[in-house]
Amino acid sequence: MVALIVLPVGVTAAFAQLRGHGGPVRGLAISADGQSAISGSFDSTAIRWSLTRNAAEQVLRFHSDAVNAVVLLADGRAATAGADGRIAIWTFGRTEPDAVLEGHTAPIVALAASPDGAALASASWDRTVRLWPLAGGAPRVLDGHMQNVNGVAFTADGRALISVSYDLSVRIWPLSGAEAPTVVPMPTPLNALAIGPDGEIAVGGADGKVYFLTVAGARTGEVAAGPRPVISIAISPDGAQVAAASIGGSVGVIDRKARNLARTLVGPGLPVWSMVFMPDSRTLLTGGADNIIRRWNAATGEAIDPILLETAGDPLAAYAGDRGAEIFRACVACHTLAADQGNRAGPTLAGIFGRRIATAPGYNFSEALKHLDIVWTPETISKLFEIGPQAYTPGTKMPEQRIGSEQDRAALVQFLERATRR
Repeated sequence: MVALIVLPVGVTAAFAQLRGHGGPVRGLAISADGQSAISGSFDSTAIRWSLTRNAAEQVLRFHSDAVNAVVLLADGRAATAGADGRIAIWTFGRTEPDAVLEGHTAPIVALAASPDGAALASASWDRTVRLWPLAGGAPRVLDGHMQNVNGVAFTADGRALISVSYDLSVRIWPLSGAEAPTVVPMPTPLNALAIGPDGEIAVGGADGKVYFLTVAGARTGEVAAGPRPVISIAISPDGAQVAAASIGGSVGVIDRKARNLARTLVGPGLPVWSMVFMPDSRTLLTGGADNIIRRWNAATGEAIDPILLETAGDPLAAYAGDRGAEIFRACVACHTLAADQGNRAGPTLAGIFGRRIATAPGYNFSEALKHLDIVWTPETISKLFEIGPQAYTPGTKMPEQRIGSEQDRAALVQFLERATRR
Protein backbone atom coordinates (compact mmCIF):
# COMPACT_ATOMS: atom_id res chain seq x y z
CA MET A 1 0.00 0.00 0.00
CA VAL A 2 1.34 3.43 -0.93
CA ALA A 3 0.70 6.43 1.31
CA LEU A 4 -0.40 9.46 -0.67
CA ILE A 5 0.61 13.01 0.19
CA VAL A 6 -2.20 15.43 -0.62
CA LEU A 7 -1.19 19.07 -1.00
CA PRO A 8 -3.73 21.71 0.05
CA VAL A 9 -4.53 24.28 -2.61
CA GLY A 10 -1.89 27.03 -2.65
CA VAL A 11 0.73 25.01 -0.79
CA THR A 12 3.87 24.27 -2.80
CA ALA A 13 5.65 20.95 -2.67
CA ALA A 14 8.66 22.68 -1.13
CA PHE A 15 6.71 23.38 2.04
CA ALA A 16 4.17 20.56 2.09
CA GLN A 17 3.11 19.01 5.35
CA LEU A 18 3.80 15.29 5.60
CA ARG A 19 0.44 13.59 5.62
CA GLY A 20 0.05 9.85 5.42
CA HIS A 21 -0.43 8.37 8.88
CA GLY A 22 -3.87 7.27 10.01
CA GLY A 23 -3.21 8.09 13.65
CA PRO A 24 -1.20 10.42 15.90
CA VAL A 25 2.51 10.66 15.04
CA ARG A 26 4.25 9.21 18.08
CA GLY A 27 7.93 9.09 17.00
CA LEU A 28 10.21 11.07 14.68
CA ALA A 29 13.84 10.79 13.59
CA ILE A 30 15.77 12.58 10.86
CA SER A 31 18.93 11.68 8.96
CA ALA A 32 22.15 13.59 9.61
CA ASP A 33 21.99 15.19 6.17
CA GLY A 34 18.36 16.28 6.60
CA GLN A 35 17.31 14.48 3.43
CA SER A 36 15.06 11.85 4.95
CA ALA A 37 13.07 11.04 8.05
CA ILE A 38 11.17 8.20 9.66
CA SER A 39 7.99 8.46 11.72
CA GLY A 40 6.00 6.06 13.88
CA SER A 41 2.30 6.28 14.59
CA PHE A 42 -0.57 5.06 16.72
CA ASP A 43 -1.80 3.47 13.45
CA SER A 44 0.84 0.70 13.99
CA THR A 45 2.98 1.72 10.99
CA ALA A 46 6.24 3.56 10.41
CA ILE A 47 6.80 5.68 7.31
CA ARG A 48 10.08 6.55 5.63
CA TRP A 49 9.92 10.05 4.11
CA SER A 50 11.92 11.95 1.55
CA LEU A 51 12.18 15.49 2.90
CA THR A 52 13.45 16.78 -0.43
CA ARG A 53 10.36 15.51 -2.27
CA ASN A 54 7.95 15.69 0.70
CA ALA A 55 6.81 12.20 -0.15
CA ALA A 56 6.40 8.89 1.62
CA GLU A 57 8.92 6.42 0.21
CA GLN A 58 7.98 3.32 2.18
CA VAL A 59 5.38 2.22 4.72
CA LEU A 60 6.81 -0.26 7.23
CA ARG A 61 4.22 -2.71 8.55
CA PHE A 62 5.14 -5.16 11.28
CA HIS A 63 3.96 -4.06 14.73
CA SER A 64 0.60 -5.18 16.09
CA ASP A 65 0.08 -2.00 18.11
CA ALA A 66 1.15 1.65 18.16
CA VAL A 67 4.70 2.43 16.96
CA ASN A 68 5.94 4.62 19.81
CA ALA A 69 9.60 5.11 18.94
CA VAL A 70 11.86 5.22 15.88
CA VAL A 71 15.58 5.75 15.43
CA LEU A 72 17.98 5.84 12.49
CA LEU A 73 21.07 3.67 12.94
CA ALA A 74 24.64 4.45 11.97
CA ASP A 75 24.73 1.75 9.28
CA GLY A 76 21.82 3.30 7.37
CA ARG A 77 19.17 1.03 8.84
CA ALA A 78 16.35 1.98 11.22
CA ALA A 79 14.73 0.60 14.35
CA THR A 80 11.08 0.83 15.31
CA ALA A 81 9.52 -0.10 18.64
CA GLY A 82 5.94 -0.39 19.73
CA ALA A 83 3.28 -0.95 22.30
CA ASP A 84 3.56 -4.64 21.39
CA GLY A 85 6.88 -4.74 23.29
CA ARG A 86 8.96 -5.58 20.21
CA ILE A 87 11.78 -3.84 18.33
CA ALA A 88 12.16 -4.29 14.58
CA ILE A 89 15.42 -3.58 12.73
CA TRP A 90 14.88 -2.52 9.12
CA THR A 91 16.86 -2.19 5.93
CA PHE A 92 14.97 0.34 3.85
CA GLY A 93 13.41 -1.14 0.74
CA ARG A 94 12.74 -4.50 2.34
CA THR A 95 9.21 -5.44 3.36
CA GLU A 96 10.17 -7.47 6.44
CA PRO A 97 12.48 -6.61 9.36
CA ASP A 98 16.05 -7.90 9.33
CA ALA A 99 15.71 -8.80 12.99
CA VAL A 100 13.16 -8.64 15.79
CA LEU A 101 14.29 -7.99 19.37
CA GLU A 102 11.98 -9.37 22.05
CA GLY A 103 12.09 -9.41 25.82
CA HIS A 104 10.12 -6.43 27.10
CA THR A 105 6.80 -7.34 28.70
CA ALA A 106 5.06 -3.98 28.24
CA PRO A 107 4.99 -1.15 25.66
CA ILE A 108 8.32 0.25 24.53
CA VAL A 109 8.14 4.05 24.41
CA ALA A 110 11.66 5.25 23.60
CA LEU A 111 14.76 4.16 21.68
CA ALA A 112 18.32 5.48 21.49
CA ALA A 113 21.33 4.44 19.40
CA SER A 114 24.80 4.52 20.93
CA PRO A 115 27.28 7.07 19.52
CA ASP A 116 29.49 4.28 18.16
CA GLY A 117 26.54 2.57 16.47
CA ALA A 118 27.13 -0.71 18.28
CA ALA A 119 24.14 -0.77 20.62
CA LEU A 120 20.49 0.15 20.90
CA ALA A 121 18.77 1.13 24.14
CA SER A 122 15.05 0.78 24.80
CA ALA A 123 12.81 2.15 27.56
CA SER A 124 9.64 0.33 28.51
CA TRP A 125 6.61 0.50 30.72
CA ASP A 126 7.75 -2.82 32.20
CA ARG A 127 10.01 -0.54 34.32
CA THR A 128 13.23 -1.64 32.65
CA VAL A 129 15.80 -0.31 30.23
CA ARG A 130 17.43 -2.81 27.88
CA LEU A 131 20.75 -2.45 26.10
CA TRP A 132 20.83 -4.49 22.88
CA PRO A 133 24.12 -5.29 21.06
CA LEU A 134 23.31 -4.77 17.39
CA ALA A 135 25.80 -7.43 16.37
CA GLY A 136 23.64 -9.97 18.19
CA GLY A 137 23.44 -11.49 21.62
CA ALA A 138 21.36 -11.14 24.76
CA PRO A 139 20.45 -7.66 26.01
CA ARG A 140 21.69 -6.19 29.25
CA VAL A 141 18.68 -5.46 31.47
CA LEU A 142 18.87 -2.34 33.64
CA ASP A 143 16.37 -2.81 36.42
CA GLY A 144 15.57 -0.44 39.27
CA HIS A 145 12.89 2.05 38.24
CA MET A 146 9.71 1.74 40.29
CA GLN A 147 7.37 2.98 37.55
CA ASN A 148 7.09 3.21 33.77
CA VAL A 149 10.33 4.25 32.05
CA ASN A 150 9.49 6.97 29.50
CA GLY A 151 12.82 8.11 28.06
CA VAL A 152 16.32 6.85 27.39
CA ALA A 153 19.46 8.42 25.88
CA PHE A 154 23.19 7.78 25.72
CA THR A 155 25.58 10.38 27.04
CA ALA A 156 27.55 12.20 24.36
CA ASP A 157 30.66 10.07 25.03
CA GLY A 158 28.68 6.82 25.10
CA ARG A 159 29.98 5.89 28.53
CA ALA A 160 26.63 6.02 30.32
CA LEU A 161 22.93 5.67 29.69
CA ILE A 162 20.29 8.07 31.07
CA SER A 163 16.70 7.08 31.80
CA VAL A 164 13.66 8.93 33.14
CA SER A 165 10.49 7.57 34.70
CA TYR A 166 7.13 8.26 36.24
CA ASP A 167 8.80 7.32 39.55
CA LEU A 168 10.17 10.88 39.96
CA SER A 169 13.76 9.99 39.16
CA VAL A 170 16.54 10.30 36.63
CA ARG A 171 18.94 7.36 36.58
CA ILE A 172 22.48 7.53 35.19
CA TRP A 173 23.74 4.03 34.36
CA PRO A 174 27.52 3.53 33.86
CA LEU A 175 28.04 1.12 30.96
CA SER A 176 31.41 -0.25 32.06
CA GLY A 177 32.10 -2.12 35.26
CA ALA A 178 29.57 -3.02 37.92
CA GLU A 179 29.05 0.46 39.34
CA ALA A 180 25.49 1.12 40.56
CA PRO A 181 23.47 3.82 38.81
CA THR A 182 23.27 7.36 40.13
CA VAL A 183 19.66 8.06 41.12
CA VAL A 184 18.59 11.70 40.99
CA PRO A 185 15.27 12.44 42.78
CA MET A 186 13.00 14.84 40.90
CA PRO A 187 9.91 16.79 42.00
CA THR A 188 7.56 15.43 39.32
CA PRO A 189 6.95 12.39 37.11
CA LEU A 190 9.13 12.57 33.99
CA ASN A 191 7.91 11.98 30.44
CA ALA A 192 10.79 12.92 28.13
CA LEU A 193 14.56 13.21 27.83
CA ALA A 194 17.18 14.73 25.53
CA ILE A 195 20.97 15.15 25.67
CA GLY A 196 22.74 18.27 24.42
CA PRO A 197 25.89 18.12 22.28
CA ASP A 198 27.89 19.22 25.32
CA GLY A 199 26.42 16.42 27.42
CA GLU A 200 23.87 18.42 29.42
CA ILE A 201 20.70 16.49 30.23
CA ALA A 202 17.23 18.01 29.73
CA VAL A 203 14.14 16.23 31.09
CA GLY A 204 10.47 17.11 30.72
CA GLY A 205 8.05 16.81 33.60
CA ALA A 206 4.36 16.34 34.20
CA ASP A 207 4.43 19.78 35.89
CA GLY A 208 5.15 21.50 32.55
CA LYS A 209 8.79 22.26 33.38
CA VAL A 210 12.08 21.34 31.73
CA TYR A 211 14.84 20.48 34.21
CA PHE A 212 18.55 20.63 33.35
CA LEU A 213 21.22 18.37 34.86
CA THR A 214 24.91 17.72 34.43
CA VAL A 215 26.07 14.30 33.30
CA ALA A 216 26.92 13.62 36.95
CA GLY A 217 23.32 14.33 37.96
CA ALA A 218 23.60 17.79 39.50
CA ARG A 219 20.59 20.00 38.75
CA THR A 220 21.59 23.23 37.02
CA GLY A 221 18.28 24.94 36.34
CA GLU A 222 14.65 24.68 35.34
CA VAL A 223 12.33 26.50 32.94
CA ALA A 224 8.52 26.43 32.82
CA ALA A 225 7.60 25.50 29.24
CA GLY A 226 3.87 25.81 29.85
CA PRO A 227 1.04 24.81 32.17
CA ARG A 228 0.51 21.27 30.81
CA PRO A 229 2.71 18.15 31.00
CA VAL A 230 5.75 18.06 28.73
CA ILE A 231 5.55 14.88 26.61
CA SER A 232 8.42 15.37 24.13
CA ILE A 233 11.79 17.17 24.13
CA ALA A 234 14.31 17.95 21.40
CA ILE A 235 17.61 19.86 21.52
CA SER A 236 18.90 21.62 18.42
CA PRO A 237 22.14 20.24 16.93
CA ASP A 238 23.98 23.46 17.83
CA GLY A 239 22.77 23.09 21.41
CA ALA A 240 21.24 26.57 21.58
CA GLN A 241 17.56 25.67 21.78
CA VAL A 242 15.40 23.17 23.63
CA ALA A 243 11.92 22.47 22.30
CA ALA A 244 9.44 21.14 24.84
CA ALA A 245 6.10 19.86 23.54
CA SER A 246 2.97 19.84 25.62
CA ILE A 247 0.05 17.47 25.86
CA GLY A 248 -1.99 20.66 25.45
CA GLY A 249 -0.60 21.21 21.95
CA SER A 250 1.90 24.05 22.30
CA VAL A 251 5.69 23.83 21.97
CA GLY A 252 7.88 25.97 24.20
CA VAL A 253 11.24 26.94 22.68
CA ILE A 254 13.80 27.52 25.43
CA ASP A 255 17.04 29.46 25.11
CA ARG A 256 19.30 26.91 26.78
CA LYS A 257 22.08 29.34 27.69
CA ALA A 258 19.81 32.07 29.04
CA ARG A 259 17.50 29.53 30.73
CA ASN A 260 14.32 31.28 29.62
CA LEU A 261 11.29 30.59 27.44
CA ALA A 262 12.08 32.41 24.22
CA ARG A 263 8.85 31.75 22.32
CA THR A 264 5.88 29.41 22.06
CA LEU A 265 4.76 27.61 18.91
CA VAL A 266 0.98 27.36 18.81
CA GLY A 267 -0.62 24.73 16.60
CA PRO A 268 -4.11 23.25 16.34
CA GLY A 269 -4.36 22.69 20.11
CA LEU A 270 -3.84 18.92 20.01
CA PRO A 271 -1.03 16.99 21.75
CA VAL A 272 2.42 17.12 20.13
CA TRP A 273 3.83 13.65 20.65
CA SER A 274 7.18 13.88 18.86
CA MET A 275 9.75 16.42 17.64
CA VAL A 276 13.12 16.63 15.94
CA PHE A 277 15.30 19.51 14.76
CA MET A 278 16.62 19.67 11.20
CA PRO A 279 20.44 19.90 10.88
CA ASP A 280 20.16 23.69 10.39
CA SER A 281 19.06 24.00 14.07
CA ARG A 282 16.34 26.42 12.95
CA THR A 283 13.68 24.16 11.48
CA LEU A 284 11.67 21.96 13.83
CA LEU A 285 9.52 19.03 12.76
CA THR A 286 6.63 18.09 15.04
CA GLY A 287 4.37 15.05 14.98
CA GLY A 288 0.89 15.69 16.28
CA ALA A 289 -2.36 14.12 17.33
CA ASP A 290 -3.94 15.29 14.06
CA ASN A 291 -1.77 12.72 12.20
CA ILE A 292 0.35 15.43 10.51
CA ILE A 293 4.08 16.17 10.56
CA ARG A 294 4.56 19.95 10.51
CA ARG A 295 7.53 22.25 9.94
CA TRP A 296 8.25 25.27 12.13
CA ASN A 297 10.76 28.08 12.13
CA ALA A 298 11.96 27.63 15.71
CA ALA A 299 13.82 30.96 15.61
CA THR A 300 10.66 32.98 14.93
CA GLY A 301 7.92 30.68 16.25
CA GLU A 302 6.12 30.75 12.90
CA ALA A 303 4.71 27.73 11.12
CA ILE A 304 6.34 27.11 7.75
CA ASP A 305 3.23 25.24 6.63
CA PRO A 306 -0.35 26.52 7.01
CA ILE A 307 -2.01 25.35 10.24
CA LEU A 308 -4.74 23.08 8.95
CA LEU A 309 -6.75 20.44 10.80
CA GLU A 310 -7.84 17.15 9.29
CA THR A 311 -11.11 17.38 7.39
CA ALA A 312 -12.97 15.83 10.30
CA GLY A 313 -12.77 19.24 11.96
CA ASP A 314 -12.72 20.05 15.64
CA PRO A 315 -14.58 17.34 17.60
CA LEU A 316 -15.15 19.83 20.43
CA ALA A 317 -16.46 22.69 18.29
CA ALA A 318 -19.97 22.26 19.71
CA TYR A 319 -18.62 22.89 23.22
CA ALA A 320 -16.90 26.24 22.58
CA GLY A 321 -16.47 28.16 25.82
CA ASP A 322 -16.96 25.10 28.03
CA ARG A 323 -14.10 24.92 30.54
CA GLY A 324 -14.43 21.16 30.89
CA ALA A 325 -14.24 20.69 27.13
CA GLU A 326 -11.02 22.70 26.98
CA ILE A 327 -9.50 20.52 29.69
CA PHE A 328 -10.63 17.43 27.76
CA ARG A 329 -8.97 18.70 24.57
CA ALA A 330 -5.71 17.01 25.59
CA CYS A 331 -7.60 13.68 25.55
CA VAL A 332 -9.23 13.78 22.10
CA ALA A 333 -6.25 12.11 20.43
CA CYS A 334 -6.98 8.89 22.30
CA HIS A 335 -10.69 8.97 23.23
CA THR A 336 -14.00 9.57 21.46
CA LEU A 337 -17.18 10.64 23.19
CA ALA A 338 -19.95 9.09 21.08
CA ALA A 339 -20.72 5.40 20.60
CA ASP A 340 -20.73 5.69 16.80
CA GLN A 341 -17.14 7.05 16.83
CA GLY A 342 -15.54 3.88 18.22
CA ASN A 343 -12.21 3.32 19.94
CA ARG A 344 -8.92 5.06 19.18
CA ALA A 345 -5.62 4.56 20.99
CA GLY A 346 -7.82 4.49 24.10
CA PRO A 347 -11.38 3.21 24.50
CA THR A 348 -14.42 5.32 23.66
CA LEU A 349 -15.82 7.16 26.67
CA ALA A 350 -19.41 6.81 25.45
CA GLY A 351 -21.50 5.47 28.33
CA ILE A 352 -18.55 5.52 30.71
CA PHE A 353 -20.52 6.47 33.84
CA GLY A 354 -21.58 3.34 35.69
CA ARG A 355 -19.29 1.13 33.61
CA ARG A 356 -16.69 -1.10 35.23
CA ILE A 357 -13.09 -0.38 34.25
CA ALA A 358 -11.70 -2.35 31.27
CA THR A 359 -15.11 -3.46 29.97
CA ALA A 360 -15.71 -1.10 27.02
CA PRO A 361 -16.54 -3.38 24.07
CA GLY A 362 -14.03 -3.86 21.27
CA TYR A 363 -10.95 -2.52 23.10
CA ASN A 364 -7.91 -4.61 24.07
CA PHE A 365 -7.30 -3.67 27.70
CA SER A 366 -4.16 -4.62 29.62
CA GLU A 367 -4.56 -7.56 32.00
CA ALA A 368 -3.69 -5.37 34.99
CA LEU A 369 -6.74 -3.16 34.42
CA LYS A 370 -9.09 -6.12 34.16
CA HIS A 371 -8.34 -7.02 37.77
CA LEU A 372 -9.04 -3.57 39.24
CA ASP A 373 -12.23 -3.03 41.22
CA ILE A 374 -13.21 0.38 39.83
CA VAL A 375 -16.55 1.57 38.47
CA TRP A 376 -16.43 4.90 36.67
CA THR A 377 -18.36 7.57 38.56
CA PRO A 378 -17.85 11.33 38.97
CA GLU A 379 -15.83 10.55 42.08
CA THR A 380 -13.57 7.90 40.55
CA ILE A 381 -12.88 9.93 37.40
CA SER A 382 -11.98 12.91 39.56
CA LYS A 383 -9.67 10.69 41.64
CA LEU A 384 -7.96 9.41 38.46
CA PHE A 385 -6.81 12.92 37.60
CA GLU A 386 -6.14 13.98 41.19
CA ILE A 387 -3.48 11.34 41.87
CA GLY A 388 -2.63 10.35 38.28
CA PRO A 389 -3.27 7.26 36.14
CA GLN A 390 -0.12 5.43 37.23
CA ALA A 391 -1.11 5.56 40.90
CA TYR A 392 -4.85 4.98 40.45
CA THR A 393 -4.85 2.52 37.53
CA PRO A 394 -1.41 0.83 37.52
CA GLY A 395 -0.74 -0.98 34.27
CA THR A 396 -2.60 1.55 32.15
CA LYS A 397 -1.36 2.73 28.73
CA MET A 398 -2.64 6.23 29.53
CA PRO A 399 0.01 8.99 29.63
CA GLU A 400 0.66 10.33 33.12
CA GLN A 401 -1.18 13.56 33.82
CA ARG A 402 -2.74 15.16 36.84
CA ILE A 403 -5.19 18.02 37.28
CA GLY A 404 -4.26 19.84 40.46
CA SER A 405 -7.23 22.21 40.53
CA GLU A 406 -10.35 20.78 42.18
CA GLN A 407 -12.45 23.22 40.12
CA ASP A 408 -10.89 22.01 36.86
CA ARG A 409 -11.47 18.38 37.80
CA ALA A 410 -15.11 19.18 38.53
CA ALA A 411 -15.47 21.00 35.21
CA LEU A 412 -14.03 18.00 33.35
CA VAL A 413 -16.38 15.57 35.09
CA GLN A 414 -19.41 17.78 34.38
CA PHE A 415 -18.44 17.99 30.71
CA LEU A 416 -18.04 14.21 30.46
CA GLU A 417 -21.42 13.67 32.11
CA ARG A 418 -23.03 15.74 29.36
CA ALA A 419 -20.94 14.64 26.40
CA THR A 420 -20.85 10.87 26.96
CA ARG A 421 -24.59 10.43 27.53
CA ARG A 422 -25.73 11.87 24.20
